[in-house]
Amino acid sequence: MKVLLRDDVEHLGRKGDLVDVADGYARNYLMPRGFAMVATKGTVRQAEAMRRSREAREVREREAAEELSGRLASAPVVVTARAGEEGKLFGSITTTEIATVLTERVGVEIDRRKLELDEPIKDLGTTEVRLRLHPDVEAVISVEVVAE
Repeated sequence: MKVLLRDDVEHLGRKGDLVDVADGYARNYLMPRGFAMVATKGTVRQAEAMRRSREAREVREREAAEELSGRLASAPVVVTARAGEEGKLFGSITTTEIATVLTERVGVEIDRRKLELDEPIKDLGTTEVRLRLHPDVEAVISVEVVAE
């Protein structure tokens, strides 16, 4: 059965794609959940409109991510924490704390899951952290941990 996807479906396709699936899969899973509709001549035109709007949205999101990447890479992010005499922190700095500081600094909500930190920061100093803003745009920000 040929169906038009109304939403992104993992391992099947993206919104606006015309795909051929088994009848039972379409009738029992995709259509009741609103993920797809039967492909007709009218829906084929609708699919093309969905694809065009998706492509335009992806271009806008990528441009916004590139602009945000430039703003974030300009200066280091300073995080304060309690530390001992030898530079060891009491606790650690996690992606949640870095995301909070970034959100305050830039004014745009930064999701902690977009920050790629191998392990929590446990020492004073500067660390490079990758921030995946878009599948094609990645920023490397400098996080400086200073003692309170």
